[in-house]
Amino acid sequence: MPSTSTLARPAGPGDTAVAHPPRVNRRRRANSLQSARVLWLTVPSLLWFAAFSIGPLAAMFVIATMRWKGLLYEPAYVGAENIGRVLTDPTFHAAVRNSLIQVAVAVPVMIPLAFMLGYHLNTKPRGYRLLSVLYFSPGLISISITGMIFYGVLSPNGGVNGLLRSIGAESWATPWLADPGTALAALIAIDLWRGIGWTAVLFAARLASLPADVIEAAQIDGAGRMRTMWQIAFPMTLDYVRTLTMLQFLWTLFTSAALILLLTKGGPGTSSTTLSYLVYAKAFSQRDLGYSQVVGVALLILGIGGMILIRALLRSSKENTR
Repeated sequence: MPSTSTLARPAGPGDTAVAHPPRVNRRRRANSLQSARVLWLTVPSLLWFAAFSIGPLAAMFVIATMRWKGLLYEPAYVGAENIGRVLTDPTFHAAVRNSLIQVAVAVPVMIPLAFMLGYHLNTKPRGYRLLSVLYFSPGLISISITGMIFYGVLSPNGGVNGLLRSIGAESWATPWLADPGTALAALIAIDLWRGIGWTAVLFAARLASLPADVIEAAQIDGAGRMRTMWQIAFPMTLDYVRTLTMLQFLWTLFTSAALILLLTKGGPGTSSTTLSYLVYAKAFSQRDLGYSQVVGVALLILGIGGMILIRALLRSSKENTR
C-alpha cells in the first residue's frame, strides 16, 4: 500500500504552489495573434479606401482653392475666390433649384409606386416571374441606349407627339426636350422609368421575408389589400424603405449628368442644368476645375444633408407607427 505521506492533502500555509501555464495568458496570446492577422488582412482594403475614396475627396477640397485649367496648365492658389464666384453665379442658383426639384419630385413618387408594385409582385400573380424581368429591365439598359430611346420618343416628331396628334390633342404636342418648361420634367420622367422597376423588385424581395402569418391574420381580421399593404407591410419594412430611399436620393442627385449630357446639355438655357451636370460642364467643357470642385463640395453637402433629413423623417414615422 502506498504510504500515507504520499497521499494528496490540502496545501498548507507554508506549502509552495506548483506553477502551471495559465490558460488566460494563452487565450490572450491567441487573441492578439488573431487580431494581428485580421489587421494585416484589412491593410489592403484600407489602402484602397484611402487611395480611391479619401484621396479624391481631399483633392476636391484642395482644387476648390485653385484656378486651374487642367494637367497641362500651372495651378494658381486663389483661396476662397472660387467660392465667391460660385455663390454669385446665376447658373449655380439655377442648378441648385433644378437639383432640389428633381429629388423632391422623383424620390417621393418613385418610392411609393415601387413599393406598391413590389407588394403586388410579392403576391405572385400570374406571370410574376415575367413581371420581375420586365420591371428590372430598364435598370439594365445602359445610359447611352436610354438616351437614344428617349431622344426618339420625345423629339418633335417622335412617339409622344405622334400619339397626341393621333388622338386629336395636337395642341399638347411640344418639343419636350427643347422647351424650357418641360425639359426638366422630361428628365425626371426618364429617371422614374429607369428607377421604379428595379426598386420594386428589391421591395418584393424584402416583402417575401415577412412572416406570412402576420399578413394572413390581418386579412382574416378583415383588412383589405390597401390597408394590409400600408398599415401592416409598410411599417414592418420601414428600415428597408429608409435605406432604399437614401440610395435613390443619392442616385438621382449624383447620376443625372450623363442623361442631361446626352439629351439637353443643360438647356434650353439653364432650365435642365443640375449640380452634377454643372460639375461636369465646368471641368471638361469650360476647363474651370476650381469652380467645378466648389460645386462638387456643394453637391456633397447637399447629399449628406438630404440623407440626414430622410433618416430623421422616416425615423419619426417609425416612432409614430409604434
